Parts: sequence; structure tokens; C-alpha cells
Amino acid sequence: MNHTYRVLKGDIDFFVAAIRQDQVAVWHVQDDREHIIDYGGTVEAFSGVSIKVAGKRYFRDTFEFRAQK
Repeated sequence: MNHTYRVLKGDIDFFVAAIRQDQVAVWHVQDDREHIIDYGGTVEAFSGVSIKVAGKRYFRDTFEFRAQK
């Protein structure tokens, strides 16, 4: 499947997205359903627990982060 986004998972993914100022959207994915939570913005900060996108923090283990290609 050809996606127009890449899923950010590891610290290096978030670091590169922050440096490149990629637009990152926040999604909630469960089983066969997915919902966009925030159309997002740039990665402002990240830790092992959460990601800060456009002034809001999201838990890494709860949400999926997608950067536009």
C-alpha cells in the first residue's frame, strides 16, 4: 500500500521530524478503526512517554503520529 505519510515511532523519527519541521498529525488507531485527533503541526518536544505537537502533549503508547511525505 502506498501511503502519503510515514508513521513516526522511534526517537530518531521524532528528532528528524522536528529538525525538518515536518507537519505531524495525531491519530487514534484501534483495531480496524482510526480517527484523527489533531491535524497537528510540528514536533516541539518529545520524551519516552509523550510527544508535544503544536503546543499539546500526546502519549506515545496511545496515539499514532504521522508525518507528511
